[in-house]
Amino acid sequence: MEMMKEKKPEVNLGVKLGEISLQNPVIPASGCFGFGYEMNQYYPIDILGSISIKGTTLHPRFGNPLPRVAECNSGLINSVGLQNPGVDAVIDNELPRLREVFHQPIIANISGFSIDEYVECCRKMDVQQQVEIIELNVSCPNVHGGGISFGTDCSTLSSLVKEVRKVCSRPLYVKLSPNVTNIVSLAEAALNAGADGICLINTLLGMRIDIKTRRPIIANIMGGFSGPAILPIALRMVYQVRQAFPEIPIIGCGGVTSAADLIEMMLAGANAVEIGAANLINPYACKDIIDELPLLLENLGVENISDLKLN
Repeated sequence: MEMMKEKKPEVNLGVKLGEISLQNPVIPASGCFGFGYEMNQYYPIDILGSISIKGTTLHPRFGNPLPRVAECNSGLINSVGLQNPGVDAVIDNELPRLREVFHQPIIANISGFSIDEYVECCRKMDVQQQVEIIELNVSCPNVHGGGISFGTDCSTLSSLVKEVRKVCSRPLYVKLSPNVTNIVSLAEAALNAGADGICLINTLLGMRIDIKTRRPIIANIMGGFSGPAILPIALRMVYQVRQAFPEIPIIGCGGVTSAADLIEMMLAGANAVEIGAANLINPYACKDIIDELPLLLENLGVENISDLKLN
């Protein structure tokens, strides 16, 4: 009688962000997945590791003037301007609707234009049972600091994180801007001020010009550049922060469009990975990555995705 072949062990996709366990490392990035529940019409979103919901501000925002999206060969530029209904409406309407179809950890992405706005928004979000992690988007201009972005100056970033930390009992992650010369110094400033983890990178600053009208395509002239073209920059920055801080939880983000990209991001040092612009091109992007991961990891001889590291 022919001996039955020994069954290979199933690949374990589970990861941890600090003390929080995720069933897999796939997280739709804020701004590219709405508030999450809208995508449940395409596939059961409960298969995701987590969701970073649409960026939320203290007050409702219509967003920037149109046009606010410009296509690029390997990505896109957007200047949506944090369009959202405001934190109270998100708490009252969006989070309950998401929780009806999603039972994994939820990440609340918070933005503001002053320290007081960030603090009040985080204070309100911190007491919501649906929210497990708060993610600070620090790419906004500080209206009380000469317009400089919170995420491009160590002192400004430190002041923001210190004040938010006072009202935030949830794990606090800071999503760093790549529009700096030394990403490690910004990560250090955030961590020293009380952040629990780092998410990087946010979008690069870019622009496109219509050669017929000889005017910028985007009404705001410049916007956030995302998509496959920024993956090498994101990998480099994740790697630099991981080398400087071996033990902190890191969410990698930027240009990931496939299971292979996600594995590359985790090899660079990410514990979990946010998928952004890919969702705007293919609404099944995150599902496809989750489906592809087990076979690809098996082919690489990896039984636990959390064991991925550079040789």
